[in-house]
Amino acid sequence: MALAIRAPRFQPLSASISATSTSCATSARPSSSAPAAAAICASASPFTEATSSSRYRRDAWSYTAQDSSSSSSAAAAAAASGRRDDEIALQLPELRRLLEALRDSRGKGLEGDGGGSGPGKVALVGTGPGDPELLTLKAVRAIEAADLVLYDRLVSNEVLDLVGDDARLLYVGKTAGYHSRTQEEIHELLLSFAEAGANVVRLKGGDPLVFGRGGEEMDFLQQQGIRVEVIPGITSASGIAAELGIPLTHRGVATSVRFLTGHSRNGGTDPLFVAENAADPDTTLVVYMGLSTLPSLAPKLMKHGLPPNTPAVAVERGTTPQQRTVFATLKDLVDEVHSADLVSPTLIIIGKVVALSPFWVESSEQDALTNENSYKTEAKR
Repeated sequence: MALAIRAPRFQPLSASISATSTSCATSARPSSSAPAAAAICASASPFTEATSSSRYRRDAWSYTAQDSSSSSSAAAAAAASGRRDDEIALQLPELRRLLEALRDSRGKGLEGDGGGSGPGKVALVGTGPGDPELLTLKAVRAIEAADLVLYDRLVSNEVLDLVGDDARLLYVGKTAGYHSRTQEEIHELLLSFAEAGANVVRLKGGDPLVFGRGGEEMDFLQQQGIRVEVIPGITSASGIAAELGIPLTHRGVATSVRFLTGHSRNGGTDPLFVAENAADPDTTLVVYMGLSTLPSLAPKLMKHGLPPNTPAVAVERGTTPQQRTVFATLKDLVDEVHSADLVSPTLIIIGKVVALSPFWVESSEQDALTNENSYKTEAKR
């Protein structure tokens, strides 16, 4: 079916699936030239990529123990070549300096309050799928009050713009092949700064407790006696489904919804877990982080009984101005996603409810029109 660039918001049936956004041209069913156009559109990521200039502008404070401009350039080069240890080494002096300043400040507070002050706290804040208007009020207040913000790759640039001028930001994002910090290192950063008295905010895309490893961070910190507050975010499944007018459950169509991780534990091509009951035709499947394992997942679902003509959609960078969608039946989904050259992050929704989206109808009509024009062209030859 058709590749579509995001319309500004979900609209009723009159909205065209191939409506343009302000930054990308309309794209119908992918042709020989469509992947190139898609790549151009995808180049302006709404998120913080490991080597993006916006990341080093935000994190510039962490290099000021040396010459910040040359250190930032060296850090970017280290990230580009996968030398994470070199990048961390460049930040360590200033991180230690900030910790000492926080400890000194807390010590003075303890003296003035007669020992009444305690360590800081950590808020695990979900920022939703990307659109800043989907943030909760509680999340905004926490972001604005933070002393230190540790943020992931999939926190959108517009959300990060809400961080206060006096706060420090530190990128701890992960992408395939490059983890700026290991999970254990993130734990230690959260603990060290909270113990020093900082109000630490840990920003995560989506919801922190849905495939976000927030549970691990919460458990670790609580065991160390640190107060932890979890501020939920709209998980990508809910935000993106609403954007496309897809009800995840619907009376008489889908009686349940199931979230799956598409990640393979060792970075392979097989999904981590696909059970026979995941192929229930009455269940909506939502696959997070499933681009690399989709070629293995789709045939397994059909082998276990999910009809090949089951409606499905893959959504790249959902709810952002760079959103792109591919609607297709399950049997065609892998080829269509490959033709569209979708990139991470991409969410995949599989189930009969996808056909309830008004964009599904118009996607089918667009394909029919494309085929009709193709037949007419052939007939004239």
